[in-house]
Amino acid sequence: MAMTITEKILANSSGKKEVRAGETITGKLDYVLVNDVTGPLAVQEFEKLGVPLSDKDKVVIVLDHFTPCKDIKSAQNCKIMRQFAKKNNVKYFYEGGDVGIEHELLPEQGIARPGLVIVGADSHTCTYGGLGAFSTGIGSTEAAAAWATGELWFRVPETIKFDVSGKLHNRVYSKDIILYIIGKIGVDGALYKAMEFAGEAISALSVGQRLTITNMAVEAGAKNGIIEPDSKVEQYIKERSSLPYKIFKSDKDAQYEKVLAINAGDIEPQVAVPHLPSNSKNVSEVAGLELDQVLIGSCTNGRIEDLEIAAAIMKGKKVAKGLRVIITPATPKVYGQALEKGLLDIFLKSGCVISPPTCGACLGGHMGILAEGERCLATTNRNFVGRMGHPKSEVYLASPATCAASALTGKIRDPREV
Repeated sequence: MAMTITEKILANSSGKKEVRAGETITGKLDYVLVNDVTGPLAVQEFEKLGVPLSDKDKVVIVLDHFTPCKDIKSAQNCKIMRQFAKKNNVKYFYEGGDVGIEHELLPEQGIARPGLVIVGADSHTCTYGGLGAFSTGIGSTEAAAAWATGELWFRVPETIKFDVSGKLHNRVYSKDIILYIIGKIGVDGALYKAMEFAGEAISALSVGQRLTITNMAVEAGAKNGIIEPDSKVEQYIKERSSLPYKIFKSDKDAQYEKVLAINAGDIEPQVAVPHLPSNSKNVSEVAGLELDQVLIGSCTNGRIEDLEIAAAIMKGKKVAKGLRVIITPATPKVYGQALEKGLLDIFLKSGCVISPPTCGACLGGHMGILAEGERCLATTNRNFVGRMGHPKSEVYLASPATCAASALTGKIRDPREV
């Protein structure tokens, strides 16, 4: 039977020759991820079971959401996870100078690889589909059960294929592709589906830009986002890991729920307006809207290439007076690369604030909270009510290029004008 890449990975995980969409299977897990927010509850529930970890080397703990610890409660959460990791000799434990934003850190460290099944107590675990893995978010109690058994049940999702043909225009990026798609299908347009991205425009993307697309699959309600791995992905993995992986690709006659054709040439720089990622508009429709803050970073767009795009636009220029511009490199490695390439110097001279790797501002945790009535343009993935602070603040989503261009005027601006 012909299968999609998602079906093949789940069949392999469940020990079956084939699986069909809608079927319920039990699959073996390669990694189970938690962070400083979701981890403590997982620990609490796991310890109630009174059993050992099924495999300590399949546990990944990343203390990235409220760190450096912003208050006593966050410090206590980190202490719980630190003690748990030490007690169980967890290999993949990241904090302090080793910690980065989890969904950039796992690919960077060679933990996320093609063909694996990775679950995480964080909704954006779907990011790793950009490498050709099946990855999805779960709850903390599910993580506890996964630690104990090494497996979970899944309903095999139907797959929607997005065939993105043609070439992107100058200063249009993968963030614009995914905002455009979510704008077309809505936040529930792929509810519990696999979103498979293919086509000439997708193949042309770097691995980092592919991760941006799959990161936001959950914003359309998807179970997972996925892109077939190619030579770019294999080179990416080769540079980061010697651990095993397996390449899966969809059969030519695989059954899709539907196939949506998209011409990359039709996509302009996008801005998602409050309060849903699906409220995506061409930048020209919202240009001139005044801003209080710009954030460039997060698990969606905090990679070195994202910072390079922003720095190229901001070099030799000053951010608008009265505007707060926050730059958040996703990991210590990205921070170091930005330092070596002179990007941090560009940002500092432009008047930006540079933060350590943290999820803080994205989820309204710390280091970038919005006050009542304030408006932020961000490279993050969500703009729900109160997402970055006060419930009467506003978050707009865009690419690093659009954010950088807007930082220079203090108003939303088309990056093609710079």
